Amino acid sequence: MDQQPADSPYHRRLPIGERLSARPLVEDRFSSFEDAVLSKLEPMLVPEAPRAGELDRSECPHCRPSPHTIWSDGTWQVRAGFAPMGIPYVGGIAPHEHVRLEDAPVDLLAGLGPLMQRVSAAVKAIPGVARCHFGRWGDGSEHFHLWALARPAGMMQGRGAMLAFWDDVLPPLDDDLVAEHLRVVAEHLAAGGGEAFPAQTPSS
Repeated sequence: MDQQPADSPYHRRLPIGERLSARPLVEDRFSSFEDAVLSKLEPMLVPEAPRAGELDRSECPHCRPSPHTIWSDGTWQVRAGFAPMGIPYVGGIAPHEHVRLEDAPVDLLAGLGPLMQRVSAAVKAIPGVARCHFGRWGDGSEHFHLWALARPAGMMQGRGAMLAFWDDVLPPLDDDLVAEHLRVVAEHLAAGGGEAFPAQTPSS
């Protein structure tokens, strides 16, 4: 793929190739870093590589059956347990239908708010969890999806975006505790509709 430097008024002002100060990350009141060193700012090249499922829907991980589906209904699915967890819970929320946020049907998106409310309550039902954080990046897959992350009670260092960093470095939960946390979330969701640990069909 032939790529060229991205060009816009924003891009033209960037110090490409320079190492910027990480002090704002360290000094932020929610920061968990005592020190940090940023990589040099790399050239920003376009066109960007296509995301999973963008060229071939058969390659979309959200459209394929997954043993990590812990809850599902006719519209949405929740998956978790696919990577080591340092915090009590990390899971993905996605519709069964392959859509982007930009062109998702309004009636589908209308159900997202109530589902986020249910997921938040389910995650907070895990013993020792104070908050459920939600994040949406969308750089890995074209298929619209959100992340739900559990902040442990009392962990003020885990406020805001810092929680995702802590998940990477805290000791991973053992398999039995992961299974218990997934059970709590799945059964709490299923109590309001849908199926906990559904049979792995092509839509789940």
